[in-house]
Amino acid sequence: MLLHEITLENFGAYLGTQRLSLNPKPGKPIILIGGLNGCGKTTLLDAIQLALYGSRARCSGRGSRPYETFLRDSVNRQAMPKQAGVKLWFSTPVEGEQRHYRIERNWSVKGKTLQESLAVFVNGEHDKAVSNTWADYVEDLLPLEVASLFFFDGEKIESLADPERAAPVIESAVQSLLGVSTVEQLRTDLLALQRRQKVSREDKAALELITTIEAQLEENEVARADAHQRVASAKAGLLHEKRELKVVEAAFAKEGGDLFRRRAELEAKRAHAKDRLEAVSASLANTVAAGPLPLVLLKDQLETLRAQVVREEDAVRAEQLLDALHKRDEELLSLLGNGVPNDRLEQITQFLEEDRSRHAADADVPRVIQMSATGIQQLNSLNQVLDGESQRAKELLAETGELREQLDALDRQLAGVPAEDAIAGLIARQDKVRERVEHLERELRTTEEAHGALVREHAQLRTAREKAYAKRAKGLAELEHRARVVSYSDRARNTLDKFGELLLQRHISRLEVAVLDSFNRLMRKNALVKDLRIDTSKFTLTLIDADGEDLNPTRLSAGERQLLAVSLLWGLARVAGNRLPSVIDTPLGRLDSRHRQNLVERYFPQASHQVLLLSTDEEIDDELLKRLIPSIAQTYTLVHDDTTFTTTIERGYGWGKTQYVA
Repeated sequence: MLLHEITLENFGAYLGTQRLSLNPKPGKPIILIGGLNGCGKTTLLDAIQLALYGSRARCSGRGSRPYETFLRDSVNRQAMPKQAGVKLWFSTPVEGEQRHYRIERNWSVKGKTLQESLAVFVNGEHDKAVSNTWADYVEDLLPLEVASLFFFDGEKIESLADPERAAPVIESAVQSLLGVSTVEQLRTDLLALQRRQKVSREDKAALELITTIEAQLEENEVARADAHQRVASAKAGLLHEKRELKVVEAAFAKEGGDLFRRRAELEAKRAHAKDRLEAVSASLANTVAAGPLPLVLLKDQLETLRAQVVREEDAVRAEQLLDALHKRDEELLSLLGNGVPNDRLEQITQFLEEDRSRHAADADVPRVIQMSATGIQQLNSLNQVLDGESQRAKELLAETGELREQLDALDRQLAGVPAEDAIAGLIARQDKVRERVEHLERELRTTEEAHGALVREHAQLRTAREKAYAKRAKGLAELEHRARVVSYSDRARNTLDKFGELLLQRHISRLEVAVLDSFNRLMRKNALVKDLRIDTSKFTLTLIDADGEDLNPTRLSAGERQLLAVSLLWGLARVAGNRLPSVIDTPLGRLDSRHRQNLVERYFPQASHQVLLLSTDEEIDDELLKRLIPSIAQTYTLVHDDTTFTTTIERGYGWGKTQYVA
């Protein structure tokens, strides 16, 4: 495929009609287009894609704007009337012969109305059928997914330089560029064949029902794919924001943010502990100390008192007993009377007197205290009361110690709380990131629910379709024949499944070799990466260092990751073998001089048979221009007028000593 000419009419900064011839020369594939930032280099890339793909074009200047708004905003401000257009002339082999296409896409703005027209000329003649079906037609010539790998700018390189964002790009490239999607298309065609076998010769009502269900399934398929993409995008965004939140929270914690967040809680705990300590101290002072507890200090005196009270009680009882014994003895001697001999009576009398004398000694105790019965009862229960008060005092003292330790710990924590103005920025940043995380979580839940509803709807539609097929197939004479077709189609689809896996593995192996070779050609550290692998299920890229260990891509510099992304694109192009032009916009950012030299000498001249290179004055400078001249077919400079804010195209390239016109 060759791009011959691009014409811009009032598109972006290009006022009037601006035309560039893009034909390469033998051995000179590069068309070098230079311009300062804001002169319209990326607009050229957008114009090529817009001409080819219209509303599906992945124009970097479009952003999230609706297609109609993008077209309206793309009309040059000074254009009168408000109309613009892009024209692209290219050629490509079709069915063994070179065929020329000229695409003319024009639009005009009248008030709030925008009108767009598309005309396609094939070999110089307007082809209405091709013009009306161009969106599908161009997919056979140059699929959009394939074009995105040959028409790329710094954003595409940046996405490939990020390992997490590169996997979907690699998968899309392998599927579309290396023919793996063709196998999937064959499987789809076989499935369509099976469906046609099921619905052939059906009555009108059944056919309409099945057609309706099939249409609903196709709509559901598109909606599910879109919902799945939105879920994946939401997950990726949420993962990124959660990582950012983790970094912010780590910084916040490091600065004492957690203590700051808990300051009110810590102060409340301290106030509670202080109040409790005061209450316990008051209880010790006012309740325990004011009660009988101080008597514990008079333990020995209390024991002496208790012993004296016991002796006095014993003396009282001895006196009472002595009086009783005296009466008893008198009655006893009176009863003995003359019936006992005198000597014997004297012995008895003496014994009784001695017995009373012993009891009289017990009663002979000084009456110092003379405590009442109630006092004696209270004195006897005092030990139990003092034991209880002592235990309570110990518990209160233990609680007092614990509360003091708790207050000390809380004071230390409060002393470590940073001032609000010291972490105000971190607080605001943390709150902002947390809000984004919460928003993305809500968005993810919503998208997952929508996707889940579509999955359930898909299952219901499939069930309804199978029931419709089963109902109409029953009793049909051709059932056996159709069953054979379905059976053979299933076998063929299974074979294609296996073939697709082997084809994918083969292409991946070749791609690994090609990307590694491309990377080593461009790198100045030849021993940095020894090998690389691409996972055939996840399409993730793994680098292997000289020691045979996995090399984390984050260990590569930004420039080295950019070279890895370029190597991936180069390797894909080499493995695919497609002779497609490459359009490269501002490719040398973040690269040092050695890497830039490698890219200029080893990649640009080899990237394709036609290379449109869009560069700033600081990328392809004098030194690199000299190295690139042998491969340059044509040169242009985009000159921007800062007074009219318009850009014109002039022949030649160069801002320094070297000026080259081709």
